[in-house]
Amino acid sequence: MIQIQKKAYPALWAAILMLTVFSSCSDKNKKEDQDEIKTYQVLTIHAQDISINTDYPATIEGKQNVEIRTRVDGYIAAIYVDEGATVKKGQILFRISNPQYEEDVRNAQAAIGSADAAVAIAQLEVEKVKPLVEKGIISQYEEESAKLNLKSKKAALAQAKANLANARINLGYCKVTSPANGSIGLIPYKIGALVSSTSIEALTTVSDISNIYVYFSFTEKQMLDFSRKTPGKTLSEKIKRLPAVSLILTDGSVYSEKGKIEMVSAQIDPQTGSSTTRANFSNPSGLIRSGSSATLRIPETFKSVIVIPQSATTEMQDVRFAFTVSADNKANSVPVKTIASSDGQYYVVTEGLKTGDRIILDGVHLLKDKQEIKPVAAKASTIYQSVH
Repeated sequence: MIQIQKKAYPALWAAILMLTVFSSCSDKNKKEDQDEIKTYQVLTIHAQDISINTDYPATIEGKQNVEIRTRVDGYIAAIYVDEGATVKKGQILFRISNPQYEEDVRNAQAAIGSADAAVAIAQLEVEKVKPLVEKGIISQYEEESAKLNLKSKKAALAQAKANLANARINLGYCKVTSPANGSIGLIPYKIGALVSSTSIEALTTVSDISNIYVYFSFTEKQMLDFSRKTPGKTLSEKIKRLPAVSLILTDGSVYSEKGKIEMVSAQIDPQTGSSTTRANFSNPSGLIRSGSSATLRIPETFKSVIVIPQSATTEMQDVRFAFTVSADNKANSVPVKTIASSDGQYYVVTEGLKTGDRIILDGVHLLKDKQEIKPVAAKASTIYQSVH
């Protein structure tokens, strides 16, 4: 018996050693499991107001873009403005040289002198025959004939005066003036160039940019949203209810003046699937020029809605998810429907979340459903600094 017990000692020590190692490994695994419970920022969401901007690429045109053309044929004798200059209505821009129009004025003036003399002679003839008729020396016919001759001469004088007026108008066309206030465009012709009313290119253009038209497009879907969501029975009423809009210039700055949408086309272009829309902006300083490009920004205000940071969501197979936190600190994936803000920071949640839910703010792309977390409350004031 004693020998058997001595032989059993090594087996007993081996079993004790194995139990010790197993216990150590088990304690280590438990510690590692505890270390896997990670800390996440958690926000309790509440309804709030938010304004979301939608941006549209746009092109700009002046209120008036008038082509300046000559009405007469001739050579450009003088150019009184430079490209890009600001001009007033009635200001002389070009002078066209055509001696024929000057000659027409002189001929018309001479014709008036001749016709005026003929009227005077005819008047004298009437005055001469009148007493002779009264004395019965000549017949009444002679007097009537003299009066008709006077009337004819007066008509010839009136025609001569009309010809002079027409000649002066044509000569006046040799001075090309601006039909409106605005800015001068390119001037393709130089002094000495032959121009006419049938020239392919205009002498220049005058753009009235005191107000500017900003053209952009609504897609077919956006048109449907506009028609459904905007109050009003008619298109005109709906347009009047649209909010003031902003203009983002090519350098990224926001134009100081606010604009108003004035026109929304009722037709969809079948080739582009969009509808042309126009906004009007005041441009008192002339900062914005016709032909420029910009971005039109339309704000939309949402009242009492759930707003979450875009970083608090993840997307899988075209479905967007947020993670709520249960009472036992488990992460639960929730599909949500959202509207994105133009700054790329927030979503307006239309379905999936409600006031009072706790959501995980960061690292959601690494989370698994039902995963235990250690929540740390985040302050809403720091999360929604830019929400307005």
